[in-house]
Parts: sequence; structure tokens; C-alpha cells
Amino acid sequence: MAKSPAWQRKEGKNPKGGLNERGRRSYERENPGSNLRRPVKSGDSPRRASFLARMGGMPGPERDSKGRPTRLLLSLRRWGASSKADAKRKAAAISKRNKAKA
Repeated sequence: MAKSPAWQRKEGKNPKGGLNERGRRSYERENPGSNLRRPVKSGDSPRRASFLARMGGMPGPERDSKGRPTRLLLSLRRWGASSKADAKRKAAAISKRNKAKA
């Protein structure tokens, strides 16, 4: 039986959220043309605003039944947000600043 790709297994996931380098490379091999990059933790990157807006609207809980943070919350933290609501606020603020610069 063939193993599933690293990005779907623990070895490809960063325990603090998101994928590690091995997981990103594994995903790119399986999905030609993709270009996964590391999280942007601060600043006014349009990529960061897009990620925070998208993930801030994701369904599902931020914590599991035992009170541990889910992968969703861990990913948001890696991008500099403390919750889904915080992610939505930060995305709106980043977008507003970027539009004012243009």
C-alpha cells in the first residue's frame, strides 16, 4: 500500500500550524504549478490579507472538545491572528491601508 503524501501526514505539518518545508514540497510535487510559500507573519502583504480574510470565514471551531487549538487556529496564529474574528479585522485593516497606498 502506498503512503499518502507528506503534506497529509504529521511529518509534513508544522506543530505550530501550517505545513513545514517538507509538506510544502510534497504538495507541490502532487499539484504541478502550485507555489506554496511560508506564512507572512506581519506587514501589509496582500497575500496575508487574502489568507486572513479567507481563513477568518472558515467554518468549524477554533478549539476541539478538549480545549486544544485546532489546525485552523494554529494556522491563523502563524499568520499573526489570534482568532477568526481577529483575522477578519486584520484583513480588513490591511486591505484598507493597501487601497490608500494605491
